[in-house]
Amino acid sequence: MDSSIEWEKQVVLITGGTGSFGRKFTKIMLERHPPKKMIIFSRDELKQFEMAQVYPDTEYACMRYFIGDVRDKERLYRAFEGVNYVIHAAALKQVPAAEYNPFEAVKTNIIGAENVINVAIDQGVKKVIALSTDKAANPINLYGATKLCSDKLFIAGNAYAGREDTTFSVVRYGNVVGSRGSVIPFFLKQKESGVLTITDPRMTRFWITLEQGVEFVLWCLENMCGGELFVPKIPSMNILDLATAIAPECKIEMIGIRPGEKIHEVMVPRDEARRTIEFDRFYLIQPDFRFWKRLCTWNGGRPIPDDFEYNSGSNPWRLTAQEMGEMVKRL
Repeated sequence: MDSSIEWEKQVVLITGGTGSFGRKFTKIMLERHPPKKMIIFSRDELKQFEMAQVYPDTEYACMRYFIGDVRDKERLYRAFEGVNYVIHAAALKQVPAAEYNPFEAVKTNIIGAENVINVAIDQGVKKVIALSTDKAANPINLYGATKLCSDKLFIAGNAYAGREDTTFSVVRYGNVVGSRGSVIPFFLKQKESGVLTITDPRMTRFWITLEQGVEFVLWCLENMCGGELFVPKIPSMNILDLATAIAPECKIEMIGIRPGEKIHEVMVPRDEARRTIEFDRFYLIQPDFRFWKRLCTWNGGRPIPDDFEYNSGSNPWRLTAQEMGEMVKRL
């Protein structure tokens, strides 16, 4: 597969570009692969203003800041004009907020995905890669359900594109160390009180750093041919071990599992094992398109057993308290 992209000639747009992932993605791109133009597309003018203080267009000539919402198809048409690559990171992702405001999550995570797909095809974008979540596999909450729907829309986008050159793929990974709304900043704040609240001592989660996430997404963007759902192999950690790593001196208070939460998260469901191939660093869930294997050849992939499930509870790769402690120090 051709993994060489001449980034200095490309126009790159990231939806939700002022979020945790977008800021880290921008930092890494500017340091390693400065593109011809980098467009930050998001709806929060304050976050755009703050980001523009860090990456002003007077110092970084490639930077552009577009205020807009993925719900607004007309604005996407304007923003995607001349764009070669799109990273779709915009989403409403807070589980309790999505449960209480379900239609808002649907408008952003599903209708927004549809808008991105249609506009990307119409405007001749070359590649689109969408960020997903472990909560989209066997979802039990609305956020996960909307992201599963989004994943399927993006994969199907390759059939929608027909003979057009636009291709779509998805990257699915777990909790991001230190991202806004994750449990680590919550624990760090609770640490001041001397008591950490735990929902269930059996709970496990997949963990990845922002930098690892950005590097994996970039690799997938360079190597995708369209239709793949990429799942990186990453470590898991028990919630009690996480609490010990962050605040070993604190007391633990059990408060019970919250609505929409799982004990363990899944990234490759058992029902999708038959379509999944394994590589050293990742799993690849293949689409059900009849033409896909004729157009895409991933050399070196190994079939996995039909009863396989990539589950944070059974994942053999575990983070130690020391390893997590080192990650938290680097935040």
